[in-house]
Amino acid sequence: MIGRELPAVEDIVPVADIAIQAPIPRPRRNIFCVGKNYREHAKEFAHSGFDSSAAQGAVPDAPIVFSKLPETVIPHGAEILLDPGVTEAVDYEAELAVIVGTAGRNIPQSEAMNHVWGYTIVNDLTARDLQSRHSQWLIGKSQDTFCPMGPAAVTADEIDLADTPVRCRVNGEMRQESNTALMIFDVPAIIAAISNGITLMPGDVIATGTPAGVGIGFTPPKYLRAGDRVAIEIGGIGTLENPVAEA
Repeated sequence: MIGRELPAVEDIVPVADIAIQAPIPRPRRNIFCVGKNYREHAKEFAHSGFDSSAAQGAVPDAPIVFSKLPETVIPHGAEILLDPGVTEAVDYEAELAVIVGTAGRNIPQSEAMNHVWGYTIVNDLTARDLQSRHSQWLIGKSQDTFCPMGPAAVTADEIDLADTPVRCRVNGEMRQESNTALMIFDVPAIIAAISNGITLMPGDVIATGTPAGVGIGFTPPKYLRAGDRVAIEIGGIGTLENPVAEA
């Protein structure tokens, strides 16, 4: 305000000395996730032998929605932990995530973007063997540390959903390279589907699906191993990078 002194500037803290947390360190409830939302990934997953929804066809007619437990979230730089006593088939999935800003229920597609605060990056890690064994996805998706998130969140105006690149590298090798324009169901369609009878709340996180190039898409599959590094880059947000270690 005019006439008031500005507060003193505190000591500058180097970025290297800051521990970056996930944008939403502990979501208030499960993270909503969309499966098989890029055509080429839907095809590679349907042919992998791990897809319990394959009988419905490779490309879904409506969004496939599942969830991950809030406790899966870890920040940029934290270790993805592999427990060899539980799973031997851990896969990476690069995804743009929506952060809900305004509550709503039965939201029409035409109004859906009014409920979006912004976006971040998530790695929707998956234990493929558990996913197949249990014929559903919660356990295989919800292992501890299986949702790296970050490194930042940006407001909705920072992302052009019609043209935002999505890339994933493992140990520097490009594995996934796509664009949000290639989603089967766009963000308004996803929000409309999830809010159909369910009230979305501020702070809810919706992972919008992964493109082709996940580990099960290779022959033989390229699962994560201790010592690997996974880097997911989404235009306008940054790069989410995490090392992999044995639990």
